[in-house]
Amino acid sequence: MSATENARMLLVMAGKDIRAMVALVDPESVDDEIFGFHAQQAVEKSLKAWIAAVGGTFGRVHDLSQLFALLADLGRDVRRFVDLDMLNPFAVELRYEAMETEEPKLDRITCMAQVQELHDHVKKVLERMAEAENR
Repeated sequence: MSATENARMLLVMAGKDIRAMVALVDPESVDDEIFGFHAQQAVEKSLKAWIAAVGGTFGRVHDLSQLFALLADLGRDVRRFVDLDMLNPFAVELRYEAMETEEPKLDRITCMAQVQELHDHVKKVLERMAEAENR
């Protein structure tokens, strides 16, 4: 599979996690740990798609901070998205243990908007690459 095909596949899978987020946006539907897991997965897959699209590699990294650092090392401006690394705990720790009751609840609407913005950005990166390849 080419890097571009891999990037497209990852972005499709990120879109599926975003659709799950939409279905779970109501706090009464599921706990934050479940919503947050899909948010983290959508960000992880979007970042990996971006890395693949620009010719980088990421290995078996699941830490969003490391993925942001890889993109920065590849010369990409990630500053507007880097706050999404706050979703890191949802990848592992909060999959297996409950959030503390005194922890702040996720602002699901804001989180969804930020995740969607990243996804849209990576989609545009891929579209620009496809246009450049077709010239």
